[in-house]
Amino acid sequence: MKYKPLSDIANYVIDRIEVDKLTLDNYISTENMISNKGGVGKSAKLPKSKTTASYKKSDVLISNIRPYFKKIWFSKNDGGCSNDILVLRAKEGIYPEYLYYVLSNDSFFEYATATSKGTKMPRGDKQAIMKYRVPDISLDIQIKIADMLSTIDALIYENNKINENLECQISTLYKSWFEDFELNGGVCPEKWKNQKFSLIANFSNGKRPSIKDKKLTKNTPYPIIGAASVMGFTSNFNHTDKILVIGRVGTHGIVQRFNIPCWVSDNAITIKSNFYEFTHQVLKRIDYSSLNRGSTQPLITQSDLKKVNILVPDIKSLEKFENIAGTLMNQWEVRQQENIKLSILRDTLLTKLISGEIDVSSISI
Repeated sequence: MKYKPLSDIANYVIDRIEVDKLTLDNYISTENMISNKGGVGKSAKLPKSKTTASYKKSDVLISNIRPYFKKIWFSKNDGGCSNDILVLRAKEGIYPEYLYYVLSNDSFFEYATATSKGTKMPRGDKQAIMKYRVPDISLDIQIKIADMLSTIDALIYENNKINENLECQISTLYKSWFEDFELNGGVCPEKWKNQKFSLIANFSNGKRPSIKDKKLTKNTPYPIIGAASVMGFTSNFNHTDKILVIGRVGTHGIVQRFNIPCWVSDNAITIKSNFYEFTHQVLKRIDYSSLNRGSTQPLITQSDLKKVNILVPDIKSLEKFENIAGTLMNQWEVRQQENIKLSILRDTLLTKLISGEIDVSSISI
């Protein structure tokens, strides 16, 4: 197979857009891009500047900070993004979705990481990235490859939509019972008291794994959980039970759920509780800005989180909520595991299709 530089099939977009024309739904920053090719979530805030970088539908957006996080998105709409995001647009004769999948390949992120600049906060080298070698294939083959892979991504998307609905059901149930008190005629039961969060949950700070274990290799499968996402892998782990994780430094308000062996870094706080689903809902509703102790960057402490006052219902109500929410989240977990398998299948096919190991020229789609 012949190869050519990325610059032959794509350009960087350098257009600007006025911030007052953007919303939280179409502004993209590195913070609301999801690691491991998870796409994007809703932004928490807009930039304070008058203008920012812009993107169009079918552009490819890549976080240029710490490329090993593998943050990439194929845009579904027009909008704006931070200057820490690279916006690439397919040249004429190149199928935009094919460009997205070329850049979704793990080999691209490995290359971007290897050629990045900086140590604590490595950034991709824009000139080096444009030298990345991509397959030189015809438009009809590009379309076939993209269509095959997008079929898998469509299944992942549908599972995610179902899971979002399940999460919404649980959130609605929590609000109905513990905020609107609909089971008690809109009045808070007398037995329910405002008490410290530590009454129903245990908190502990994470611990930084040994440097020698922090290797991004297939032989070190246990994720290192940082403030906002998986930040690497280690050959050891310090949690095997069901935990909730929330950022302690830098990123606040992102609650992560884990029931697999993992190592929580010192950038995060680990929370355990017998009332796991109730605790999850509480964590999603806390105003973390009011707990901030940082000056140069946000910082919350385990001690302050323990002291947060929350409304604690009676045990019977807690157990009933836990049972209903837990049943719904079991369904969520099934689809989450299915998505992991689909992602592995997609990435395996991607590598084989891009390299030419699988010949798609004779496949009819």
